[in-house]
Parts: sequence; structure tokens; C-alpha cells
Amino acid sequence: MRQAGFIYALLAALSLAPGAAQAQEGLGLGVIVGEPTGLSLKTWLHPTTAFDLAAAWSFVDEDALHLHADYLVHNYNTFAVSKGRLPFYYGVGARLKIQDNDSAVGIRVPVGVSYLFAHDPIDLFLEVVPIMDVTPATDLSVNASLGARYYFR
Repeated sequence: MRQAGFIYALLAALSLAPGAAQAQEGLGLGVIVGEPTGLSLKTWLHPTTAFDLAAAWSFVDEDALHLHADYLVHNYNTFAVSKGRLPFYYGVGARLKIQDNDSAVGIRVPVGVSYLFAHDPIDLFLEVVPIMDVTPATDLSVNASLGARYYFR
């Protein structure tokens, strides 16, 4: 439980980071396709910070269910686009992999880009996520996904 307290303190500190860009509003619900494939939920805390949650199915890990929660920081100065916005994002989070005989808990470090449409409440994203499982044994893996979300305002 001490680790959970540290993660909450880290997330609270990161949420105080200053930002300058206007974020998508509301709650975003959509899909992720890749490893794993499933449903994605995103809510903005600040113009540059957000929480991302997912419930997804892994076909590589012999039908394992993945649940994850990430804290994300968005940088709008990396890429310039003529319409909309294209932030680079990174973060930290946790993953629970539920599988018949091989469940695990791990730390996620998502890195990606997200295209935010200028006039539509939609985003498209691509991310790569190194994962370090910490229990029941230490193991390293990588997930990668494409996704889209619709924001309910």
C-alpha cells in the first residue's frame, strides 16, 4: 500500500504542472486497437494533463484482460499543424493483467501523439507503452495501440 501512496502523491504533484493550451472538454470514450484491444476513457484534469483508463483484451497473452490507468502530460509545442492540435504525451500508470494462471500487476510508461480536431470533439492517438510487471515476478514488455475517442461535453 505504500507504493500506492507514492503513486498518488506523484500524480498530484504532476497535476500542478503549468499549461498553456486549451484541452478537449468533457469525457472521452472510444476504442484502442493493437495490443491490447478494447475500450478507452479519457478525462482532462487541466489543459495539459489527463487521466486515461482502459479495459482491453490481449490476444498475444492468451486472452488476458488488461485494465490500466495512466496519468498523462501533453506537450503542444513539439509538432505544428495547420488545423487542430497534435500534442506529444507521456505519463505513468498501472496495469492489472488478469489471466487464468498468469495474472500480474505492472507499471506503465505511455508515450504517444494525439491529434485533437479543431471543431469536432474527437481525438485520434498512437502510443507505445513499455511495461514492467512487478508482481508476481519482474518482467518487461511493450504494448502499442492506435485509438480514437469521442468527447461528450
